Amino acid sequence: MVVIQLFLLTLISGVHPQTFKEIHRQAGDIAALYCEVKHGDAKILWKRDDNQSVILYNNMSSDEQRQIGMVVHKQSLVILSASVNHQGNYTCSVGNSSRWSRFRLTVHTHFREHDNITCYTSALCQLHCPTTNVPATSFSNRSITWPKGPEYGNFPSVEKEHSGIYTCTWYFPYHGQTYNVTFEVRLDVQEFDTPRTADILKPRETTFEVELGSPKVIDCEALTWSCTNSVLYWLSNFDFVDEDRPSRVSFNQTCPSDKNSKEIKRTAPLVFTKVLEEDLSKNFTCVLQHDGQTLSYVTITLTQKARPSHTSLAVCTVVLTVLSAVMVFICVKFKVDISLFLRDTLGCHSSTSDGKSYDAFLMCYESDTDGGFNAHDRKMLESVLEERFGYSLCLYDRDVLPGRAVAQVVLDCIEQSRAVVLVPTSPDPGPGSGLLSAIHEALVERQTRLVFINTETPKVSRSGSIPKALQLLSESGNHVAWKGMSSMPPSSSFWKQLRYHLPAPQRAPKIQLLLQTIQDVSSK
Repeated sequence: MVVIQLFLLTLISGVHPQTFKEIHRQAGDIAALYCEVKHGDAKILWKRDDNQSVILYNNMSSDEQRQIGMVVHKQSLVILSASVNHQGNYTCSVGNSSRWSRFRLTVHTHFREHDNITCYTSALCQLHCPTTNVPATSFSNRSITWPKGPEYGNFPSVEKEHSGIYTCTWYFPYHGQTYNVTFEVRLDVQEFDTPRTADILKPRETTFEVELGSPKVIDCEALTWSCTNSVLYWLSNFDFVDEDRPSRVSFNQTCPSDKNSKEIKRTAPLVFTKVLEEDLSKNFTCVLQHDGQTLSYVTITLTQKARPSHTSLAVCTVVLTVLSAVMVFICVKFKVDISLFLRDTLGCHSSTSDGKSYDAFLMCYESDTDGGFNAHDRKMLESVLEERFGYSLCLYDRDVLPGRAVAQVVLDCIEQSRAVVLVPTSPDPGPGSGLLSAIHEALVERQTRLVFINTETPKVSRSGSIPKALQLLSESGNHVAWKGMSSMPPSSSFWKQLRYHLPAPQRAPKIQLLLQTIQDVSSK
C-alpha cells in the first residue's frame, strides 16, 4: 500500500515546464512575434523581461514604439530592425488571465534561416521564400526579390545544374522607411523516376465496428502521381455515394496541389452523420480510377459494437470489492508479520545513519504486580535482542560508568539511543521508577520512541498504582504484553510486537554473522 501511495504522489506532483518559442534573426533584419493565444475580443498585452524591469509596450504611443524600433500590430509585436538591444524574452497575454505565450529572441551577427526543397528534372519547380516570423500583409505592402535564380522563383523545367542555394528578400515599407529580411532556399534537384502504380493505401481492414445512432468517419487514402488524371470515390452497394452534399452519408475528396512532389496522396473520407441499422447490410466500396491502369478498390462492411454485459460488470465490481476488503483485512491482521518480513527479508528500512550509538536503551521500572521480570528474565531479554536479533543495547548496569549524576547519565543514554524500552521488574535493579519524574520533561521534549512492556493490559491498570510520570509516558508509548513462559520463544507474539515497535537494528545479528563466517571458512 505504501508503494501505491508513493506512485500516486509522484503522479500528482508532476509539473509542466514553461517553454519558449525560439526566434533567431540576423542583426538589421525585421522580425515579427505572433501571439497564438486565443483572445476573442480581449486586448493582447506585450511585455519584455530584461531581468531588471518589465517593459509593457501597449502603454507606449505609436511614436514611442517607433523610437525604440518596435511596433505592436494586432496580434504581433514587430521589431523593425533587430539589434542586440532587442535580444531577450518576450511575453504576450490576454489581459490579466493565465493564458500567455513566451518568446526568446536571439540576434546574430551572421545568420540566415533556410528552407530545403526537392524538385525533379524536366518538371516545374516553384521556390517559395520562407515567411518565418515576418510581418503579416496587413502590416505593410510587402514585396519580394530573388537576387539569384529565376524570376519569381519559378523554374519551368528544372535540371540538375540548378541545384544550389538561392536567397530571397522580403521588403516592408513603413512610415517612410523600408525594412527587410533575407532567407535562403536550398534546392536539391533529383532525377525523375517512373512512379509506381497508383494504389489505395487505406482502409486496410474490411470490417468496422459502429454504434447505431452515432457519427462515423472511414478514411480512404490513395497514392497517385496526378490530381488531374485520377479520381477517388465511394459506392454504396452499386450506387454512387453523394459527394460534397449535406446528406446523411457522403464523402469529400481532396488532392494536394504540390507540383514538386512525385507522389500525391488523394483522400476521400466516407462520413456518416448518423449510422442506421440499414447500413449494416450494405457494402461500401472505395474506388480509385486512374488513367492508364485498371480500377483499384477496397470493400468494407459495418458491424454493430457488442454491448457490454451488465451482469459481467456487476460480477467484476463485486469481485474487486471483495478482493479489496480481503487485502485490507490481511494488511490489518498481519501488519506486524508483513512489516517484519519486508524489514528482515527484503531490507525495506532506512539505512541512513542518524549518529546514534545504540538501537535501544533498556530501562527498568518497578512493577506493581508479581509478573515483573526477574534477573533471569532480564538476562534472557537482553540476550535475545542482542544475540538473535542484532540490536545494540545500552544497559544501565553494564554501559553506565559510576561517578556521575544518575539522571544525567540516563539522559545521555537516551540521547544516544533510537528508542527507550521500559521493562517491569520485581524488584527494580536499575535507577528506579522515581527517576522517571526527573527526566519526564526531557523524554517528552525529545519525542523519544517509547516501548512499554506490560505484565497486564494497560486499560486495567489502576491510575493510582503507578507513578504519575510513568502513567503520562505510558499514554504516549507503544505497549507490548509479557505473558510469562508463553512469551519466551523468539517466534512468539511478544517478540514480534516488540521488534515491530522498535527501529530496525543497524547491524546484522551475531548468529547471522557467525553462520556467514562458517560459510566463508568452508568455502576456502
